[in-house]
Amino acid sequence: MGETPGRLDELASRAATWLALSAVAPERHTTAVVADRFDRMTWRDTYEQSAGLRDLAEELKERYGHTASHIASHATDFTADLLTDAFLAAYKVNPRLRERAEMDPSRLVNHQAITALLESPEFAELHRETAGDPYAAAMAVLAQASALRRMLEHSRDAQEQAEQARKAQQDADDAATAVSEALQQADEDGKLPADADAVQKVIEAAESAEATARQAAQTAAQSLAAAAPGIRTTARTAAAKAAEAVRDEAALMRAWGVGPGQLERMPYEQRARLAERLRTSRLAEWAELIGRFRQMAGGERARKVENATGELVGVTLGNDLSRVIPSELAGLGLPALRAVFAARYAAGELMLYDSQGEQTTGRGAVIACVDTSHSMYEAGPGGVTREAWAKACALALLDQARDAGRDFVGILFSAADKLRVFRFPADEPADVARVLDFAETFLGGGTSYQRPLSAAGELLEEEFNDAARMRGDIVMLTDDDCGVTEEWMRGWNDAKHRLGFRVFGVAIGAPRVAEADSVLDALCDNLRAIEDLTDVHAAADLFRVI
Repeated sequence: MGETPGRLDELASRAATWLALSAVAPERHTTAVVADRFDRMTWRDTYEQSAGLRDLAEELKERYGHTASHIASHATDFTADLLTDAFLAAYKVNPRLRERAEMDPSRLVNHQAITALLESPEFAELHRETAGDPYAAAMAVLAQASALRRMLEHSRDAQEQAEQARKAQQDADDAATAVSEALQQADEDGKLPADADAVQKVIEAAESAEATARQAAQTAAQSLAAAAPGIRTTARTAAAKAAEAVRDEAALMRAWGVGPGQLERMPYEQRARLAERLRTSRLAEWAELIGRFRQMAGGERARKVENATGELVGVTLGNDLSRVIPSELAGLGLPALRAVFAARYAAGELMLYDSQGEQTTGRGAVIACVDTSHSMYEAGPGGVTREAWAKACALALLDQARDAGRDFVGILFSAADKLRVFRFPADEPADVARVLDFAETFLGGGTSYQRPLSAAGELLEEEFNDAARMRGDIVMLTDDDCGVTEEWMRGWNDAKHRLGFRVFGVAIGAPRVAEADSVLDALCDNLRAIEDLTDVHAAADLFRVI
């Protein structure tokens, strides 16, 4: 039976509408952060190198991925896309989010979560530490793991509604495609086929699918709106926690002398192993002390450059215009006193700042002899152990030597039969693992002066014979006093005279060791006692003269 022209025209019009809709269906994205192929490559490379990221992805998929799988077997894992977005938000210098309309409906929860993260005040602080650094960005994601779990837990209903909306939208898209295929069966004159009923059923199915999709999208939006406050709160907490974790690790690296440039060149796994070792090191709890020591030493080096004449102790007379006190210079402002100023200058009677202290720094190796006998475990004020103070000082001396282009040697000693020597030549990079070995090694036992000082003297003798360098510096860090033989002392004094080295002594937590009649006093050119182990400035003058 033929169809009336009116009905055919109506079907043609409705079919044309669906054909247009299928032709302009927008591309829907599964990730919220806009990224180019280089960003995606960085994420893939980092993911492959990080066991932590892979474990987290597997856990989230197992716990929350079933939300998608029970609705549509072909659904992709939205938890993996969430991790990708969290990484890219932290890594990209200027992260930009897609519009909601561009997103696959099943990823609107992810979009909400990343939007909340980027809009939180805490994220700006986090982003300063992670932008452009894949390792730091990955660390930020891992630090936010518990928050991501809470987000996914709180948004379970919203995610399920979103998945249903995605399924309904997919059905609507499939229906639009079916209408398009039906139209392709039109005859050459552009007329609908004889079985218009079949076409009508396809169109009605498409209209029904579209209505269902609109309803599902509305329900999903309402569910997401209900979850949004919780997501925003969790995002702020996550950003703050991640910022703290990344900041703490950066401070830990700085404390141990690992600079940003060195970190950038370090492979991911090596950097992760280093961070883990630093966090679990025997001296990890003293990282802040080590950092303060190194910072103090750097400041003293700057002072030494600016004022190499030593420590100010008073006023004297002379004609060094660089040290004239302000009241003398004020006289130049009065014409009547200028002649007086000139006469006093000629006579060397101007008032000058007076200073004292070592005027020349060494040129040979810097050698730190660190006592690691059992008594160095003892803690002082603030809970700082004698060992921690001594090792922090030694690491600052390592920086001092490298800044001056001098070799550094760390000698760990205790009893006469226990000695470890760590050499750091000036012309070679200071291997971080080697520095950590030096800092972590503890020998235990008693205390012997002769063995470490003899070893230090032999090293300076070797340096003199090989490179004709003299004027090395030995720093003896100990908390104990012990005797030396007269024969050894004569040889020691001969070596000092021949090689021109200096010996600085630091009695840590044991003032009696630095008394005038002590053996350490007889051995050292410069000796001081340290009682407050929280005070790094007690040794500040060492870094102005070494």
